[in-house]
Amino acid sequence: MLDLTAFLALMHGLPAEVSWVVLLLLCFGAVLGLMRAFGAAGLQAYIAIAVIGANIQVLKPVQFSVFAEPVALGTILFASTYLATDILAEHYGKAEARKGVFLGFSGFLFWTLLMVVTVGFPPMTPEQAGEALGWALPVHDAMALLFLPTPILFLASMSSYLISQLNDVWLFDRLRAATKGRKLWLRNNVSTMVSSLLDNVVFNLLAWIVLAPVPLPFWTVMTTYILGTYALRVVVALLDTPFMYLARFMLRPEERRMAVTQ
Repeated sequence: MLDLTAFLALMHGLPAEVSWVVLLLLCFGAVLGLMRAFGAAGLQAYIAIAVIGANIQVLKPVQFSVFAEPVALGTILFASTYLATDILAEHYGKAEARKGVFLGFSGFLFWTLLMVVTVGFPPMTPEQAGEALGWALPVHDAMALLFLPTPILFLASMSSYLISQLNDVWLFDRLRAATKGRKLWLRNNVSTMVSSLLDNVVFNLLAWIVLAPVPLPFWTVMTTYILGTYALRVVVALLDTPFMYLARFMLRPEERRMAVTQ
């Protein structure tokens, strides 16, 4: 039986920044690996997986040495979807990139409905579980805690996702046309940074002011929630640029001839 106890103990002994780099390399490497194995479909599948995973990861705050307060995870995983959509737009076309965005939205929506129905089944009583299934008694509450979304956060998350991702595809395509296919680094970074800021603004304004039963002060939302994590997203955007260039060489031979290239 696979036992991850030793691996987790090793990870817990590492600085959070080291684990952050490991996660970043894992995500960006998976984007290229799935593209190489499955082409556009692999990138679109990655977007759906990453959107679901990021909305689970965000429930775990982690203390980094460079921040005074704990920071929720999910930033890298969600930001890596911009790399996937940019690669789709660059090598497979705008239509395939938009398809990836809507697939991510549909995947997360279906996953949420699926888990709501799953948690809706009545939990076992200790008598029903007996000794054989006693281990499963805490699972119901754990699943409810992880997978039942707060309606306000769910609406804010899905709205910001669609707006920012579609903007990323549109802006990347516009910059590609404006630069006549040159300066890949420019359209990759500008489209991702602008879209990341848009995502931060839309989500936090909806979640903490517009839809919140007790709205937070605007200045608190702007400085703590919107700008507080944006610097981290800018760093991720800069770090994904080499992977954007590597994607050129990771295309499958038959796709290299057919892809929308510079």
